[in-house]
Amino acid sequence: MYPFDSRNSLYRSHLGAVPAGESLRLRLLLHKDACVDTAFLRIVNDADNSLCEIPMTAAEYLDDYRFYDCEITTAEGLYWYDFRYIGAYGEFFVVKSKNSLGVVSQTPADRFQLTVYQRGFATPDWLKGGLIYQIFPDRFYNSGTPKKDVPNDRFICNDWSATPEHRQNNGPCSLGNDYYGGDLEGICQKLLYLKELGVSCIYLNPIFEAHSNHRYNTANYEKIDMLLGDERDLQNLCKEAKKFDIKIILDGVFSHTGDDSIYFNRTGRYGEGGAYRYPNSPYREWFKFYDYPDGYDAWWGVKTLPETNEDNESFTEYITGENGILRKYLKMGIGGWRLDVADELPDKFLDKLREAVKSENPDAYILGEVWEDASNKISYGARRKFLRGSQLDSVMNYPFANAILNFVKHGGGDVLSETVHTVLENYPKCSVDTLMNHLGTHDTARMLTILGKKDSFIGNRDWQARQKLSDFEYNQGIKRLKAAAVIQYTLPGVPSLFYGDEAGVQGYGDPFCRATYPWGNENADLVDFYKTLGNVRKDCKAFVDGDFYTVFANVNAIAYTRTNAKGAAFIAVNRGSEAVSIEIPDQFKNAKTFGCENKYGTVTLGENEYTIIYK
Repeated sequence: MYPFDSRNSLYRSHLGAVPAGESLRLRLLLHKDACVDTAFLRIVNDADNSLCEIPMTAAEYLDDYRFYDCEITTAEGLYWYDFRYIGAYGEFFVVKSKNSLGVVSQTPADRFQLTVYQRGFATPDWLKGGLIYQIFPDRFYNSGTPKKDVPNDRFICNDWSATPEHRQNNGPCSLGNDYYGGDLEGICQKLLYLKELGVSCIYLNPIFEAHSNHRYNTANYEKIDMLLGDERDLQNLCKEAKKFDIKIILDGVFSHTGDDSIYFNRTGRYGEGGAYRYPNSPYREWFKFYDYPDGYDAWWGVKTLPETNEDNESFTEYITGENGILRKYLKMGIGGWRLDVADELPDKFLDKLREAVKSENPDAYILGEVWEDASNKISYGARRKFLRGSQLDSVMNYPFANAILNFVKHGGGDVLSETVHTVLENYPKCSVDTLMNHLGTHDTARMLTILGKKDSFIGNRDWQARQKLSDFEYNQGIKRLKAAAVIQYTLPGVPSLFYGDEAGVQGYGDPFCRATYPWGNENADLVDFYKTLGNVRKDCKAFVDGDFYTVFANVNAIAYTRTNAKGAAFIAVNRGSEAVSIEIPDQFKNAKTFGCENKYGTVTLGENEYTIIYK
């Protein structure tokens, strides 16, 4: 019997993050031989590091152990807690171990985390149980619509299957200026295919006018890039997608613009205006000059990406105001925003952003790019409050992505289980249910390459451009990718599929991860696998918001359940070379199966094999 377990209802009346103002009962369980005289809950408010010690009341016995109880009610915030007791043998503390269990210590040590979010915090129900499909717009599908008014410094590649340019040179084709002509109408033409995959949300990388193919160097927030189409094309995409019960979310890049933009205009593309060229420009205060005009803060020191001043009222109004950018596109029919480098946007800006988005459409989704645990993240010297009700709905789930890939490639089912439980403990339930559970994105190497390659990712871009998986690596990568996808699609949250991963696209990081979708040359077996997986997810309602429970986890295998009032699923994956046999809980013995079959109440999994048993 452990003195405390933060993930066990025997010790906590409410598991996970709690709403502000709700009473939370905490219980300590100590052996009678400890001869406890007094026990206390010690809770620290992260905002000011103040410590409050609350007496606990001696309660009922459980065999040779006795409970000590207390109830607390807290305001929105982040808290840390442990316990202290005094008995016949002196003073002791109950502190956090490497997981959820409390252990007795003679000195204070690690504390448990308690996240308290705003009462009434809710996230969009339409995304829960769904599937996100991320599209790098230039590389998904070219509708064939003639492109008009294309700047002459863009290179239009006529070979759809060509490897993206990786060299920074002065020729007509250079890193960042090669375009393949994928457009919004092209996405429209492939909506049926996306629906067959089970997609309910399309996340588009930036679509605003910008003078690099990635478009993270925004030139004009008010215009769609001419190669992608125009506002009518975006409105039509939203309208047509709605017929398939699919919503569109856009990438909002507000921490910086391009230097080659209407706002900064270092190159003079937009005349003589702009903050760089005109000292009295209305955009001058939108940027952080320290030695005008060439001395200015730039995103991660990249001079082509001048940082915006999000504390500037004029800039904030331009983005979040009544007639601002956020509302403009929500009015066109988009279903929400993904915020690039959300952890580099100040709290005040994010607060106003949520107010604007939710006042325009309470059902819109606000997704933030945060690579770490978003509940306790510190950025720029301050603790952030992303998921406490006044800013984001949820985040890109890098902790899950890293844990899944590490497990499938190297092992660590126990680490994966602990990662999942930590997120469930720290995040509000409504944020958990809308997590973007990606494995690959535009910022990472392709999943097939990561999982197929045995060596580390060495070599410069010239070396990376020449690499292709061998037949052995490719086949191994496919098996591992399927195992990883089974986990990705069945954990709490919403899986996100990066365009082409389902078709067997390979490649190292930027720009090779941004190759075109191989229409007509897909891995048909892999596409069918993803379609079936999408149907399984749709058929089992446990994947909407079901509880997660680890049945079994070791270095090479993991098994867990998802359950709610409407459905249940048992999932098991083995990445090891030795077969693993796992007993199936009674409730699943006559259920549907995807993957290895249930035989006599047991499932036996070979290397990279899996099962989903569901009802």
